[in-house]
Amino acid sequence: MAYDLLERRAPAEALDVLEPALEQEPRNHGLRTLRAWAYLIRAQLGRAEQELAALVDDDPSDVWARHALGRALERQSRPAEALPHLRLAAAMSGDPVHQAAANRVQARVAQLS
Repeated sequence: MAYDLLERRAPAEALDVLEPALEQEPRNHGLRTLRAWAYLIRAQLGRAEQELAALVDDDPSDVWARHALGRALERQSRPAEALPHLRLAAAMSGDPVHQAAANRVQARVAQLS
């Protein structure tokens, strides 16, 4: 249900569904991923960053969480911190969207240097 709500861009409603489930299963990776997605949609970037960093710590091979963490950092104007996550997600996935994000942030970092 939470996934469907997020697909429809209803993050507040998704969080209403997720929070009770997470009280029952606080370490559930799937539920935590959905909560991070909801935070990203709501632009609660600090919360998203915290959740995503914990997901990446738990599973460094989680490409979605790593890319999303990079995006959360980028959206907080922290491109130098975002870049390693975006590069790794691009390398791990081979996804052109991930590569484009890494390239965009690399250019921003170079511009700031």
